[in-house]
Amino acid sequence: MINSRRDFIKKAGLLTAGIYTGTHAFSASSYRRIIGANDRINIGVVGFSDRHKGAHAPSFLAAYKELNFDIIAVSDIWKLRREEGVDFWKQKLGHAIKPCLNNEALYDIKDVDAVFVSTSDFQHALHAIEAVKAGKDAYVEKPLAETMEDARAVLKAVKDSKQIVQIGSQRRSGLNYFAANDFIKSGKFGDIVMVELTWNVNQPGRWRRPDLVGKLREEDTDWKRFLLNRAEEPFNARHYLEYRLFWPYSSGIPGQWLCHQIDTVHWFTGLPHPRSVAVNGGNYLWKDGRENADTFTAVFDYGPLDDLTKGFQVLFKSRQTNSGVLNGEEVKEIYYSNGGTLNLDTNKISATGGLTEAYASAMGMKANLLPDITLNNIRVGTAANTGGDVVTMAHIRNWMECVRNRKEPNAPIEAGYNHSIAVIMANAAYRTGEKVIFDDKRQEVIAGGKAFKY
Repeated sequence: MINSRRDFIKKAGLLTAGIYTGTHAFSASSYRRIIGANDRINIGVVGFSDRHKGAHAPSFLAAYKELNFDIIAVSDIWKLRREEGVDFWKQKLGHAIKPCLNNEALYDIKDVDAVFVSTSDFQHALHAIEAVKAGKDAYVEKPLAETMEDARAVLKAVKDSKQIVQIGSQRRSGLNYFAANDFIKSGKFGDIVMVELTWNVNQPGRWRRPDLVGKLREEDTDWKRFLLNRAEEPFNARHYLEYRLFWPYSSGIPGQWLCHQIDTVHWFTGLPHPRSVAVNGGNYLWKDGRENADTFTAVFDYGPLDDLTKGFQVLFKSRQTNSGVLNGEEVKEIYYSNGGTLNLDTNKISATGGLTEAYASAMGMKANLLPDITLNNIRVGTAANTGGDVVTMAHIRNWMECVRNRKEPNAPIEAGYNHSIAVIMANAAYRTGEKVIFDDKRQEVIAGGKAFKY
């Protein structure tokens, strides 16, 4: 907690310099004092995906020598991706990589200590369950779950285990987000009255894989294993490779983008999930067979679950049809209080929009104008492949450190469970047209008086 404006500015300065050593930080010197620090930790890859190659790999390579980690096996049910993964890591690490036809084969390798999970959206929870039941730590990409059944199952499996599980919500390792969280929780920001979240792109091919779709043959993969607990259907290469466009393999915009931004609301406020949500949207422009929306707007109500007189609204807007800026992408996270604005696009806290001294005095009230503070110059982008950006690198490093020190990572399983509730609520509201609530006793998303099922 930050005790003064001066302390906050000092801390923000340390964040800008990249040398913050607060609760979540873990220095190389402290790493070397850990018992077993000289024992190599071996990683297996569950799903050699674009995300793994583009973001996990450079982040892992930046830290693996210092922290004494290695990658020894790749599991992918598609022959092409499995072979690509083995060749990729063999070239990067200079040693043989074990190819695994499936996860059972991976977990039969006794030397595997932990795994990266970056498979299809609907598979994350189930693959995380497999990992912890096999006694492996896991870095699990978001969204954690797209149904409450899967969400409850993975929460229980992880809580019943002793494994270290990091959810791929990398904002939780962003230094600017640490500073924002501290400032809000210090009480100096005042009560949140509104949050505006925006994630826009103009990329019709963002989730398309036409070249790969043409290469995928049913005999080269395990279609039934791909489906896991989803309903049986004939082999469909687009559902397999372009899953983000099709429900129930992905909710699309909520599962890909909403989950990142809504997670900061939960983190900053300590609230576990929305009280309600209403959604409008549709597939207005890209008529390429996709079933998920290309335009999506959700209005959430947040606040104490036992006091409806208190709370605030969260507005999430996303479109894939116009980015609104010259560089082709736009992401905004803006928090408002009666005293001003905390803008995680510009990374500035200011009195913008706050109650002025003159107006407050005339109304017999006290103004709460915020000080001008710059958090740092980190900006989270919306590109399909952000590569080993500083926030993802910090997040993966945090997981690797926690695998060693057995401390709770920055994005624990509860963070993934809570963002899953918000994602499922938004998806349910979009698909049913109902105002959706959450039943805490049953841990179910309720639409039209019924638990939402895919």
